[in-house]
Amino acid sequence: MLRIDIISAVPALLESPLSHSIVGRARDNGQVDIHIHDLRDYTEDKHLKIDDYPYGGGAGMVLTPQPIFSCIESLKAERDYDDIIFTAPNGKQFDQKDANRLSVSENLIILCGHYKGVDQRVIDQLITAEYSIGDYVLSGGELPAMVMADAITRLIPGVIGDAESALSDSFQSGLLEGPVYTRPSSFKGLDVPSVLTSGDHKKIEQWKHDQSLDTTKKRRPDLYKKFDKNN
Repeated sequence: MLRIDIISAVPALLESPLSHSIVGRARDNGQVDIHIHDLRDYTEDKHLKIDDYPYGGGAGMVLTPQPIFSCIESLKAERDYDDIIFTAPNGKQFDQKDANRLSVSENLIILCGHYKGVDQRVIDQLITAEYSIGDYVLSGGELPAMVMADAITRLIPGVIGDAESALSDSFQSGLLEGPVYTRPSSFKGLDVPSVLTSGDHKKIEQWKHDQSLDTTKKRRPDLYKKFDKNN
């Protein structure tokens, strides 16, 4: 079973979102083990401070190394970890391939960034991977941590009842998923494409592939260019 330890300066942000829907059910069913750690539980500062001013001046505060080292060293004393991840705006952009790779891990740590950043010695000595979820600034790394935990958990065998559903998600093939339809076949004069009700599975699969290509080309030309180059 995959275990994910998430370290946060604001742990209250994490528990509710990770206790519902697919991730919540996976936790309840013993398919993933997620533990949330309050960084303040590990500080040696009598005022429970976990941040300080940056050397050299500049705006903002920086997470101090002591509580982070204490927390991670405590966790590593109990088990080995495949990766220790830091959520940071200057990290590699997290994608489906990363989710696929991490989903077969045994133990992961995700350290949530906060304030202006984290003391570089933490990154140099403890962190094995840095990930961002997009080119924009968030108030902290809790949202990226939740995004990654969700993307990873749903890939664990048995978490999604229909395993094929996860394998056919957008980005698994390098393309976006095309349009999907359900009953009724006609709604307010709008009809489902006839090929989908034809029963011809070969034509349906070709239609889906063509729609996926078209959607990707229109909405994410960067992805389409990469896909076209590799195929």
